[in-house]
Amino acid sequence: MINWPRVTQLKDEVGAEDFGEVVQLFLEEVDEVIQRLRVAPDPASLGGDLHFLKGSALSLGFQSFSILCQDGERMAAAGRASEVDLAAIIRNFEQSRDVFQAELAAHI
Repeated sequence: MINWPRVTQLKDEVGAEDFGEVVQLFLEEVDEVIQRLRVAPDPASLGGDLHFLKGSALSLGFQSFSILCQDGERMAAAGRASEVDLAAIIRNFEQSRDVFQAELAAHI
């Protein structure tokens, strides 16, 4: 679910002192898009939203979440936005976030 070596790499790239801020910013920005998808998903911007989520997820090691976002992005690009399982994407983000927050200290 979480690519811990990527998390460690990111911490090394930004520095230990800025890592917490980067994580907080990531969670806030992703949560904002997740809330939009939960409340009022827009088929016209779904591909862009999923692209943003995918990139953010890859940066912070949310591996399974990034894969779901990538699959959804491809579906939206193929004109199949209505088939994207947003509930699964949202659920996976919440599970990934919970695992990340619970296990972060043990991995870095």
